[in-house]
Amino acid sequence: MTPLTFVFMGTPNFGIPALKALLGAGHRSLCIFSQPPRPAGRGQTVLKSPVHEFADQQSLRIRTPKSLKGADEADYLLSLSPDVVVVAAYGLMLPRNVLETPQFGCINIHASLLPRWRGAAPIQRAIMSGDNLTGITIMRMEEGLDTGPILSQQDIPIKSDNSGRLHDRLAKLGAEMILDALLKLKNGTIKARPQPESGSTYAARLTKADERLNWRQSADELGLQIRALSPAPKAHFVYKGERWKVLDADIDMEQTSGQPGRVLDNQLTISCSQGTIKPVKIQRPGRRPMTTEEVLRGAPIPVGTDLP
Repeated sequence: MTPLTFVFMGTPNFGIPALKALLGAGHRSLCIFSQPPRPAGRGQTVLKSPVHEFADQQSLRIRTPKSLKGADEADYLLSLSPDVVVVAAYGLMLPRNVLETPQFGCINIHASLLPRWRGAAPIQRAIMSGDNLTGITIMRMEEGLDTGPILSQQDIPIKSDNSGRLHDRLAKLGAEMILDALLKLKNGTIKARPQPESGSTYAARLTKADERLNWRQSADELGLQIRALSPAPKAHFVYKGERWKVLDADIDMEQTSGQPGRVLDNQLTISCSQGTIKPVKIQRPGRRPMTTEEVLRGAPIPVGTDLP
């Protein structure tokens, strides 16, 4: 296959395996677009995005506009005349003139089985909703939010993965699938098909409200929430005004439960509306993640405590 010239657009770690695969296959990067450096962490240190860091390490041309709506950035991108634009969790909308210009279009690597989970947080929402399957959709982008025609799809089982493990599996799969899709686009052996009209759902961006554990939910629901938010941003409960983040937990739907939020034993088994949940790994503010046993040795929560 004759190498293609490409512009890559991505921000978080999800896009790095695909970018590595494109470069490794001999395709030529004209420019990398990523969202601009932003303050992060407790110290609000300004950090480059993971894709930006990778581009710097590889001495790739990088641009970090706040928006593509202005003429300058779009005109610059168009002046590069890429064969294809590859997008992986970029986070900014592409204007129509950019979408329509490359010979092979703007191709998005999306971490769900579209039309299910269009939007910003498809991995977390799939786990949180108890889906058994998710996957990668390679799609040709249009002006709507993840509504473009599908070039290829492949599903994988979610199993007991948290969002971190599932993210890594999907990123690897996306890297394999984008190379296959570009080869078939180049050879004319792939045809885009419209997304189904039914079955669409929206993967809303995560908010602080998604992180708080509500004991009036079932233990199963809280277990899904914990997996969906681990390793970041992490689900939490509050004890004495302090957020205790839960990275992993054992779920028991058979155990007799009492008042939701009540601590039932000295191992921090907590009653839910149905069943019980026992955190396995906890992180208190300013500390590293620890086993629940380690945490309780230094900060026990008495049996009978009603957590808010």
